Amino acid sequence: MNLRISTAPHIHHPVTTQRLMIYVLLALLPTAAVGVYAFGLPALMLLGVSCVTAVLCEFIWQKIAGKPVRVGDFSALVTGLILGLNLPANAPWWLAVIGSAFAILIVKQLFGGLGDNFLNPAMAARAVLLASWPVHMTSYVLPTFFSGADAVTGATPLATHSADMMSMFMGNIPGCIGEVSKIAILVGLLILLVTKTVTWHIPVTMVASVFVFSFLFGLGNEEEPLMAALYAILSGGVLFGAVFMATDYVTTPMTPVGQMIYAAGIGLIITVIRSFGAYPEGVTYGILLMNIATPLIDRFLPRKIYGYQKEAKKA
Repeated sequence: MNLRISTAPHIHHPVTTQRLMIYVLLALLPTAAVGVYAFGLPALMLLGVSCVTAVLCEFIWQKIAGKPVRVGDFSALVTGLILGLNLPANAPWWLAVIGSAFAILIVKQLFGGLGDNFLNPAMAARAVLLASWPVHMTSYVLPTFFSGADAVTGATPLATHSADMMSMFMGNIPGCIGEVSKIAILVGLLILLVTKTVTWHIPVTMVASVFVFSFLFGLGNEEEPLMAALYAILSGGVLFGAVFMATDYVTTPMTPVGQMIYAAGIGLIITVIRSFGAYPEGVTYGILLMNIATPLIDRFLPRKIYGYQKEAKKA
């Protein structure tokens, strides 16, 4: 057997962008599968249109700009899939096209491409769609395979506070394609943790902060604040946002302490919007606002520079 001798560090499995994106896609697979099972072919069509649009937009932009084509790193595919999972199953197909194109061309490529965008592309696109077409973005249907109905419109549990905990956990509620089944999201989180794609700091801190602040505010149920807090993390997009969107490498702080501050800030913003605002959800705006605050957090929590030694104080 031949042995290769070299100096440290010894990297056995190089971490590449492509490898990380593949892990994220694997983690998104359970959520996407349950979403398609629950909502049927319309959900599958939206996911497909969103993914294809994102990949094509990145390919065309990089060709026109004379840049290396990097669609093979799967980052555009991840953006398209996450955006598609953030859409209601009955949304028109052109909404997915506009959202994915905006995410890739405006939020990502115009700022220099992967690694240079200061906002999460899928979240920024969702915010634009929500502001531009609020009716399409907030009209939901009950999962067809769970309810047996062809298309039954309904408000999310955030707006009605009527769903039971088991229905919210399993996914038998109206909502976006990717946010309804909490068990599928948790399976995705387990995949991300096992593959060391993400650490626990952001998802756990974000969910915990939503729970704590909802308990303190008595969100939706002042008589039973504990149940209100549990309801808050199981309804809406808290879990999906904590696992797949707040953990974006590019738009999050570099240090574990910074990541926990960042995640706690998201939880606070979400709870404030839900408690005192007219809009029942707040995940999108919480993540985007803390994306903007990320450079400030990194500035006040600088990382240790390896190889640097402080000068000794003069006597």
